[in-house]
Amino acid sequence: MSAITSAGLEEVGSGAAVAALQGRAAFWDLERWLAGSSSMRLGLAGVERETECRGRELLRLQLQAHIDRRGTGDRGPVLEASGPDTLPVRYTHKRLHRRSLVTLFGTVTLTRTGYSTPGRASVHPLDAELQLPARMYSYEVQRRLVKGALQGPFDEALEILADTTGIVAPKRTAEQIVREACVDFERFYAERAQAVHPGAGSILVAAVDSKGIPMVKPGPAARFVRQGKGKKRQKKRMSTVAAVFSQQPEVRTPETIVDRLFSVAEIATKREPRASRPCHKRVWASLVTAKAAFIADVRDEMLRRDPGRQQTWVIVTDGERALQRRVCEHFEDVTLVLDFLHVLEKLWKAAHALHPEGSLEAATFVRERALRILRGQSDQVVKGLRQIATKRNLQGVKAKALRGAADYFHRNRIRMRYDAYLAHGWPIASGSVEGACKNLIKDRMERSGMRWTPDMAEAILRLRATYLSGDFEEYWEYHVHQDQLRLYPEELRSVVAK
Repeated sequence: MSAITSAGLEEVGSGAAVAALQGRAAFWDLERWLAGSSSMRLGLAGVERETECRGRELLRLQLQAHIDRRGTGDRGPVLEASGPDTLPVRYTHKRLHRRSLVTLFGTVTLTRTGYSTPGRASVHPLDAELQLPARMYSYEVQRRLVKGALQGPFDEALEILADTTGIVAPKRTAEQIVREACVDFERFYAERAQAVHPGAGSILVAAVDSKGIPMVKPGPAARFVRQGKGKKRQKKRMSTVAAVFSQQPEVRTPETIVDRLFSVAEIATKREPRASRPCHKRVWASLVTAKAAFIADVRDEMLRRDPGRQQTWVIVTDGERALQRRVCEHFEDVTLVLDFLHVLEKLWKAAHALHPEGSLEAATFVRERALRILRGQSDQVVKGLRQIATKRNLQGVKAKALRGAADYFHRNRIRMRYDAYLAHGWPIASGSVEGACKNLIKDRMERSGMRWTPDMAEAILRLRATYLSGDFEEYWEYHVHQDQLRLYPEELRSVVAK
């Protein structure tokens, strides 16, 4: 930003006319080039690239002319605005300043009148009028950069931005923009009015899970020839992931569930589409929020959707005791369901302790016991697993697998009433949150060589959650509005509005 003397006002006044003339000249130059012999010797790809480059400059000049026509934001020799204590504030010192702004079409220059007074920061009415960001990159450039960073690595996002707009931005700047863009995430969802969705479903479902994110090591990486037993190349930190959605009841039978799980690929491809699917789903995750606070956020989201508790609330979780305990602390009169996929994992471990992996005997072992559990006979399965371990006098890993599964089922028996859940048409698996773990975290944050700092990981998690939930565009408008409130005090905006 540079200061301009009052003698430069004439130059500022004629800038709009000059930029407009330059814009017309650029248009005529483009028209002549397209009709000239030099373009006729090029292939279409070469013509496209040159036309885009010249066209972008044409648009930049037109935008510059528009900005110059807006003037400098001069409000007279003195700017008087009401202060926060309702007492008027007089900005008595006036001076012209320049700043550059990187837009989609290139860099433009703004000449603005700045007002100052002792003890207060300078204010620029034109900045507030144009709703400019604090950074040199326009909000639209920032939006595209952030959206690209949510879809893929920063390097790819910056390359796409350069290809489509010609803007070359440093990676560090891109990371800072992403960090700043996530600051209104919690407030956006807290203040967001939930639209009434007719036919959304009589069941309100929440699914909560955990997913590890590879983190940057605090110190320099140690060099080793071979990884030691039990050691991992990267250290992960667990994030908490949630999905909230509505769903219509879908009554199923235990046999139907087992057939879906154990059918061969040829049969699976001929399945009919599900009668009930999640709708109005929101997914999100956090690395830094404590689990208790995160569960409270899940409760708040469900209350925003169903403040009168008209729907049936169902929460699906894995078998982590701490997570289940926190859910019970924050929710009353809610059905807590153990994810049936975790039940299957325990059954497969027990089966492979007795039979070879991939064998028909192992599949039969799991299928029979899964069917019993779905019929509400989990106590019989627990008793049978313990008897097998005792009667066969199993020791070591094999005994641990069977007794571990039995203890797991016994501990979670009140959350394994799958016969009742299926009869009511309630979900019994957390496919939505499992998908969220993959789409939200794995697909973006676990690519080869990626390591994250806590603040950068949290920013990506928040913004990618809005993107996957279909709320990104709405969130961005909200973020820009909040950013404007932070940048320009109310007294300045009231003066600009006059």
